[in-house]
Amino acid sequence: MAQQKITPPPEPEPYEGSDLYRIRHSFAHIMAQAVLEKFPGAKIAIGPPVKHGFYYDFELPRPITEEDLKDIEERMREIIAEDHPFIRRVVTPEEARELFKDQPYKLELIEDILKRGTDEYGNPLPPGQQPVLTTYRHGPFEDLCRGPHVERTGQLNPKAFKLMNIAGAYWRGDERNPMLTRIYGTAWRTPKELRQYLNWLEEAKKRDHRRLGRELGLFYFAPEEIGPGIPLFAPKGEIVRHLMESFVREVQTRYGYQHVWTAHLVKQDLYRKSGHLDNYAEFMFPPMVDGEDVYRLKPMNCPSHMTLYKKMGVHSYKELPLRFAEFATLYRYEKKGELQGLTRVRALTQDDAHIFCTPDQIEQEFLLALKIIQEVLNRYRFTDYRVRLSLRGKGEKYIQDEEKWKQAEGALRAALKAAGLDYFEAEGEAAFYGPKADFLATDVLGREWQLSTIQVDFIMPARLGLTYIGPDGKEHTPVVLHRAVTGTTERFLGILIEHFAGAFPVWLAPVQAVLIPITDRHVAYAREVAEKLRARGLRVEVDDGPERMNYKIRKAQTQKVPYMLVVGDKEVAEGTVAVRLRSGENLGPMSLEAFLQKAQEDIEAGV
Repeated sequence: MAQQKITPPPEPEPYEGSDLYRIRHSFAHIMAQAVLEKFPGAKIAIGPPVKHGFYYDFELPRPITEEDLKDIEERMREIIAEDHPFIRRVVTPEEARELFKDQPYKLELIEDILKRGTDEYGNPLPPGQQPVLTTYRHGPFEDLCRGPHVERTGQLNPKAFKLMNIAGAYWRGDERNPMLTRIYGTAWRTPKELRQYLNWLEEAKKRDHRRLGRELGLFYFAPEEIGPGIPLFAPKGEIVRHLMESFVREVQTRYGYQHVWTAHLVKQDLYRKSGHLDNYAEFMFPPMVDGEDVYRLKPMNCPSHMTLYKKMGVHSYKELPLRFAEFATLYRYEKKGELQGLTRVRALTQDDAHIFCTPDQIEQEFLLALKIIQEVLNRYRFTDYRVRLSLRGKGEKYIQDEEKWKQAEGALRAALKAAGLDYFEAEGEAAFYGPKADFLATDVLGREWQLSTIQVDFIMPARLGLTYIGPDGKEHTPVVLHRAVTGTTERFLGILIEHFAGAFPVWLAPVQAVLIPITDRHVAYAREVAEKLRARGLRVEVDDGPERMNYKIRKAQTQKVPYMLVVGDKEVAEGTVAVRLRSGENLGPMSLEAFLQKAQEDIEAGV
């Protein structure tokens, strides 16, 4: 069954330099002027346009309120009506320092632009571009900025923007820096686009997995007792987790993967050898010392799987490819401010796999992994996705081995070509040890999520001393493909909850049917039917509470249960159930066999 998509107004590509970029950048400046007028002692930081809107960061003398936002919005409309031109000028360092002498964040940015070669947001300038200081002024407000903007404030539609919310944001994203007040807004070309976006946003709020997770009794967080970013799964949530993982396990077993288990705790020295300690330490929990040994909570599986490969003895090329898979809980030290429900957690269970193969097997193993990914994503109704070839960027976060990087990139391009996949390239998105193909899927709200990934690694197997005996009788280093299908169980579940609005397909629903007896005298029959359905593999509950039938039906619909089976005198006499769907459709009386056949058909169809 196809899902109806609810998407926001389209964002033009490329985003930077587009009309919406100019509109939103201009609104950010106008908002900054209005905020400074309301809070004359405020300090201003940065205010970029972003997807769906804009924001500006401020150091304010007091907390901002909803009433303040209304006043700022009204003043912004007045500034638009004043029709000021946006005027660009190039300034010398001395002029810039004098202009922003009372704005410490701007002074810091000026020095970074001059000394480090960044833009006003702290991003490195393109190669060969010399730093230059420019400002944009409209009316009395002038900001350090490279633009672009609309020509005049009057070109903006005063009915096509809205200030949305307030958040805290560390200066430059560093928790050691001051906490600033970030004001978010959205801006569009027309009021119609604004209404479309706000309607989409309302639908997204209804689907918020954090709210639905609580309401459906799937998972909870206890940051005070357990810790931030560490979810607790209730019985219904664990059923869904188990079904998700069992499905992937069954598929990859069919494709020749072997499942292994490795511990949550690993000696730090292994991560030093693999390169993770140098390149990934900021995302690892602090070390635990036991005498002379230092341990870390496992942030990823690859070094453990490679160690297992070594411990299993001498390998011949005839054994390869060797495919290890594991559903392992990993621990990553995400910053508290970046934790986001299930989609950004500190304890995560990855559907991880590592394929040990020869260089000439890379293509066939990539194609095999691709088949698994396509089968699994189709089952979850993710059919709209694109592929990103994630390559190295500049910087020291990548292990330096030019020859092996070229080998890995060439092998991955060849595999993508053999698969007939269109892809786009993105520098700076590779893993620190190798390039990867990332699968970006679009949900029913038009949001793009990175789900699956296939990485080619020539580097880590050599660092950890992995070998196999080739047909020439000599030792060779295997290539390792790192592969994940759904990424992590927690994040994928959060995405699924929002993708399906909590109404999981029948095969994935924690409760597939609820028996609703009309009166107490029908409870015994309801329990008898439930036992028969459970014996045939369905997950069934009996609602034998004191409430009336209609209340129980509404409750089951709220819980997104696919089938409500009402039983009364007629059903008891005829051995049937009256079937209702969570959509509200009433299918009427059915024999148990007829209902079971329908349920099985729905399960197989993935509805």
